[in-house]
Amino acid sequence: MRHIRSIYIFCSIVTSVLSGASELPEERELTANFSSMSLRKVPEDLTPITTTLDLSYNLLSQLQDSDFRSLSKLKVLILCHNKIQELDIKTFEFNKELRYLDVSNNRLKCVAWFSLAGLRHLDLSFNDFDTMPICMETGNLSHLETLGLSGAKIQKSHFQKIAHLHLNTVFLGLRTISHYEEGSLAILNTTKLHIVLPVNTNFWVLLHDGIKTSKILEVTNIDLQKSQFTSYGSQQNPILENAKTSILLLNKVDLSWDNLFLIFQLVWHTSVEYFQIQHVTFGGKVYLDHNSFDYSNTVMRTIKLEHVHFRIFNIPQESVYLLFTKMDIENLTISDAQMPHMLFPMYPTRFQYLNFANNILTDDVFKKSIQLPYLKTLILKDNKLETLSLVSYFASNTSLRHLDLSENLLQYENDENCLWPETLVTMNLSFNKFADSVFRCLPRNIQILDLNSNKIQTVPKEITHLTSLRELNLAFNFLTDLPGCSHFRRLLVLNVEMNLILSSSLDFFQSCQEVKTLNAGRNPFRCTCELRDFIQLGKYSEGMMVGWSDSYICEYPSNLKGTQLKDVHLPEISCNTGLLIVTIVVIMLVLGMAVAFCCLHFDLPWYLRMLRQWTQTWLRVRKTTQEQLKRSVQFHVFISYSEHDSAWVKYELIPSLEKEDGSVLICLHEGNSDPGQSMTEDTINCIEKSYKSIFVLSPSFVQTEWCHYEPYFAHRNLFHESLDYIILILLEPIPLYCIPTRYPKLKALMEKKAYLEWPKDRRKCGLFWANLRAALHVNLLDTTGTCELQTFTELNEVFRGSAVSLIRTDCL
Repeated sequence: MRHIRSIYIFCSIVTSVLSGASELPEERELTANFSSMSLRKVPEDLTPITTTLDLSYNLLSQLQDSDFRSLSKLKVLILCHNKIQELDIKTFEFNKELRYLDVSNNRLKCVAWFSLAGLRHLDLSFNDFDTMPICMETGNLSHLETLGLSGAKIQKSHFQKIAHLHLNTVFLGLRTISHYEEGSLAILNTTKLHIVLPVNTNFWVLLHDGIKTSKILEVTNIDLQKSQFTSYGSQQNPILENAKTSILLLNKVDLSWDNLFLIFQLVWHTSVEYFQIQHVTFGGKVYLDHNSFDYSNTVMRTIKLEHVHFRIFNIPQESVYLLFTKMDIENLTISDAQMPHMLFPMYPTRFQYLNFANNILTDDVFKKSIQLPYLKTLILKDNKLETLSLVSYFASNTSLRHLDLSENLLQYENDENCLWPETLVTMNLSFNKFADSVFRCLPRNIQILDLNSNKIQTVPKEITHLTSLRELNLAFNFLTDLPGCSHFRRLLVLNVEMNLILSSSLDFFQSCQEVKTLNAGRNPFRCTCELRDFIQLGKYSEGMMVGWSDSYICEYPSNLKGTQLKDVHLPEISCNTGLLIVTIVVIMLVLGMAVAFCCLHFDLPWYLRMLRQWTQTWLRVRKTTQEQLKRSVQFHVFISYSEHDSAWVKYELIPSLEKEDGSVLICLHEGNSDPGQSMTEDTINCIEKSYKSIFVLSPSFVQTEWCHYEPYFAHRNLFHESLDYIILILLEPIPLYCIPTRYPKLKALMEKKAYLEWPKDRRKCGLFWANLRAALHVNLLDTTGTCELQTFTELNEVFRGSAVSLIRTDCL
């Protein structure tokens, strides 16, 4: 049997199958389940620590003394639905902790008793006993709470042996009954008595005695199609004395209408307060009606008829419906009865609870005046109602607090008037056809409203009267945005699950501060900045969002589809325009301050000006054509300066120019005069014979030397036509007010800042020399690039005695 045992054995902590058990076991408990395995004998290798053993629905026919001897910890043993024919309770003498024993639905014919003092639940029902299997040892089971019995014969003497036991439940599962001694059931001392009847049973006698037996009486399988019960109708005043039952339950009932009528009449005059009939089928002609029913002398408060089926189709409505509505009771339920209509008496009744769910009632129910001034709860779920305003007019004459109109065909038109009672606080309008207009037909004091599964697209903002609303269910509608709460200031619970919500509105966060529970899962969220506040709410709300975060998933955009909202990161700066602007402004200010600091500390404008001049010079050089280079020149550069600046020229300027690769011919202006020519004429000759002309500007130069150049520049307009051949070096700053007005060309040049400025900081000299060399960079033609003595001799002759001397440097 090892391979059978290995199929299903699992460990679990056995919860209290034993009612009244005061303590749970401390050690781990083992449950072994061998149910429905076609076993013919008890497995031999059961674990000794097994506490629960299920051997139901097998083929066991007998039990051996050794089957359970090793299971000293066994507490629950289930042997129902086998083929066991004999039972010796002594088989369990070593199972001292056994509390639950179920041997129902076997073929037992006899039981050999043995005292099991700890047994609390014993079920011997649905077996083949000829008489009730009760003996003196049964009466010794002092802890017994539930007892299941069966037997073809029931006598008082059987139950007298256990009359002293205070039982919670006695279950009589009868396969057949051949004899019943009247008054036998009344001997039992039990809180609940449940009888499952076989076919052709004298139901009346058992019902009569059962009502005298227990507080709760349940009878199942009642078939009164024969006339045995109807014959009781001739008895006069069937008022039962010593009745104990306050709750009567009848299940699986098949009878005629007149038999059902007589059952109600019998129970009406007993101690029964709660009467429920489930799964009832009746047929036959209707002879008895409400006019022959005695409504006096009753303590009945509640009647429930559920799952009613008819074998006849032509039912006299007045005879049937008025039988129930004329009953002076508080609670009436007739559900799942395919009932097309309901009638009420013309006078006020004291119904407080009416449940007509799962029928086919229409608006015709409310077209006649109905007086239900004490009605507090009305359930009309799953019917065929269509007009909400018609229901409201009926409700206005009641004291309704709870109304269930779900699963109907209800609609509301804007031009209809609604009149609800001030007492109505709970409404269920789910699974109807309501649109947005339904909010105009709601009770003023409503607190709990269920509108799920309708056709609502928006919540109208002009709704102002629902100030008491605390719970609102709008799930499974067509909302595209989270509704605001400006008209629901006390709202605590909001359900908008399964709508078409893409994002949250600003109105929701501003007006729904009091909401404690929000269910917005399973919506097609668009995970953009508009949803950022909603995502933050879900992350930090500490349980406010129902279903967070598995039910909150992005649908849009496509790159985030399927991503949970909790995993979406939307930075504040990318979603807050104001913050973004402030951030940009701050960054610009910081950068501006940094630039200003750099300009002041590192003289950045000077570098930029030098860089600009270098770039312009480089571009001019690239654009210099070959024709321009062929003009008649003998020098690379002519340098003009004042005597005051001669040291800088000789020790700074000339050595730096000599570092250039190749030959450099320099013409220096020494300041000497030629008796034959004027200084101006000598200077002009030097300028025209040189490719570039350098003027070293300083206040001294302006005062002593510039007078020789101003007429020439004015005459030739050189600053406009030939600016590329002039290089100005500002050796010392020259304020514009220091330039005489007779030098307009120099002043214009200074205003344009078209000069190279000699830096006072030695670290900047590198850039200065780079700009100057770029301005001088040109290769003389080979015909003029050769340094010949003749050339210099001729030139010396030309300039002999003049103010100009020629110096050949680094001539190759």
